[in-house]
Amino acid sequence: MKTRVSETQARRLRREAARAGVACGVSGVGGGELAEAVLSGSRAEFAALTDALADAEHGLAGVASDARRGVGLDDPADSPAGGAAPAGPSADDAYPWTDGTAVMGILNVTPDSFHDGGEFFDEADALAQAEALVDAGVDVIDVGGESTRPGADEVPVDEEIDRIVPVIEAVADADALISVDTRKAPVARAALDAGADVLNDVTGLADPEMRFLAAERGVPVIVMHSIDAPVVPDKEVAYDDVVEDVIAELGERLLLAEKAGIPRDHVIVDPGLGFGKTPRENFEILGRLGEFDALGCPVLVGHSHKSMFELTGESAGDAPNGTVAATALAAANGADLVRVHDAAENVAAVRVAAAAADPEGFDATGTDAAGDDA
Repeated sequence: MKTRVSETQARRLRREAARAGVACGVSGVGGGELAEAVLSGSRAEFAALTDALADAEHGLAGVASDARRGVGLDDPADSPAGGAAPAGPSADDAYPWTDGTAVMGILNVTPDSFHDGGEFFDEADALAQAEALVDAGVDVIDVGGESTRPGADEVPVDEEIDRIVPVIEAVADADALISVDTRKAPVARAALDAGADVLNDVTGLADPEMRFLAAERGVPVIVMHSIDAPVVPDKEVAYDDVVEDVIAELGERLLLAEKAGIPRDHVIVDPGLGFGKTPRENFEILGRLGEFDALGCPVLVGHSHKSMFELTGESAGDAPNGTVAATALAAANGADLVRVHDAAENVAAVRVAAAAADPEGFDATGTDAAGDDA
């Protein structure tokens, strides 16, 4: 298996690998950059290595977790003789994205968001929209009080809290998880206190306080790749390979998260479509979504009504057809969550993709009658 490690991690990894009998090659260590490590051995040898690293510092516990998944040690049927695979999550820890593609419905409590700015700024309208999202079948409601559209003004902490907390408190008992879309730790803390279940940070946990808060509360956190938030209009970013570069940068964010005490299995990664990427780069990410599985985390795709659909003939901020088509494609390509504005249409797209992937096992209606589409 392959992974990326820091210089400190590489020294400990080499030592423990040698003791366990696992071959370990590390290239390009030094200069503060992450290096590629290649590990090779039997499952029994990997079991010994990962046991030795299970409680290690410097993020190596996360490397051990990735290694167990990578070689099949988390599957009891594939565990080496005499070794027990770690227990999986309990029913209480299960999340909707662990079993197929989950749908996250967007609830912007803002006057200036790029697609629906002002529509749900009034508290009563926001609550009505939350009910509509649940009725449409979303699994998560993402409540945000600050726009990250190009050129958006920053919202003061107190004002952002005043926008979102009443809505979160009112919908906390809804039949869906509640996510808070914020880049500010004080806002995130207030949201969790009000009943939010998930943190969604468009800056990828750039603020250390956000990392420590997520670790302290033990909640899932969405780590997005972004160059700037809010987006800086017309800024050009050079990638050698947009998918490989974004995966590498998200990997670095994951290491920071693990060092702060956030378990790898609590992190969801978001490639950040529309944040520092051209429309063509956004579509390349969408088409190569499966490569993000290398990070060992669920993957969220946030594409709803974005300017990338100008490439396919729709308008930035108003691309319902492209959004639904991209939702189906993302689900087919392995997305664990899709974040969308139009709930019913995109829930249908996810269900179509799921039915195509497993026509024998899928039935959202609970029936299996033969059709009469003449």
